[in-house]
Amino acid sequence: MPPSLTASLAMPAAGALRVFLDQLVGGHGSGLPDAVRPATSGGAPVGRVALVGAGPGDPELLTLRAARLIAHADTLVVDHLVSDGVLELANPAADVIYVGKEAGHHTLPQEDINQLLVRLAREGRQVVRLKGGDPFIFGRGGEELEELLEAGIPFEVVPGITAACGVAAYAGIPLTHRDHAQSVVFATGHRRAGESSLDWVALARPRQTAVIYMGVGMLLSHCGALIAHGRDRDTPAALVENGTTARQRVLVGTLATLPDKATLAGIHPPALLIVGEVVSLADKLNWFAGATPVETATANP
Repeated sequence: MPPSLTASLAMPAAGALRVFLDQLVGGHGSGLPDAVRPATSGGAPVGRVALVGAGPGDPELLTLRAARLIAHADTLVVDHLVSDGVLELANPAADVIYVGKEAGHHTLPQEDINQLLVRLAREGRQVVRLKGGDPFIFGRGGEELEELLEAGIPFEVVPGITAACGVAAYAGIPLTHRDHAQSVVFATGHRRAGESSLDWVALARPRQTAVIYMGVGMLLSHCGALIAHGRDRDTPAALVENGTTARQRVLVGTLATLPDKATLAGIHPPALLIVGEVVSLADKLNWFAGATPVETATANP
């Protein structure tokens, strides 16, 4: 196993990152792409919305495009899983509106968020709609853009590193591997009210990695469903809590053992469930321990 990268090396001060970005873009208001500059119509500013992926937590995983837009926005409309380090890149004069959704508690219903974006843009603001991970992977970004399109609001999309890719990489788990997994599938544990359960037949296919977002609350049920639909009970499985941050914890077990181990370890959201033989590489390939050493479990129940 390679030596773990310390949290201090992995998480530079946001101030240092901000200085670098200021140098890169040449200071506020200069050296910006045309899409960032406020447009005008008859002398009045025309608002626009940038749907921006904030990545899985580590602010250094932002794209340069995302960092520029965040630094020059008038208003940021922010989800729950956007890290403080990312928000520290915003202009101090910008308005920050929190619309985060947590289990059992939504600050605003999705329909109200859609209308909020339309209203802010019509006020002439340059809005960044900031979402954890990638806005088009379980981020409801498509729903928000449909509303903007119907209202005639100009927009752009900046992809981000989705949690499955970023968190797995920081946990030392390759999502695909020639010896273990030739495909990978993502699913979300959160569903619309009244929707049926996940497609467990597809998720339980052999020689495949399955990644389930937002599934901690239903972990026992999810692991049981995968076993019931054909996955061996000894299939390696991992939970990664607060991935890519200094608070990252990785808990490794099997489909049979992971639920009990997660309860004992006190794993809480945000955490990502990764299932498949690639998880067996976590201990060997771990390079980033965060603030908490990697926790492993035996492969046997």
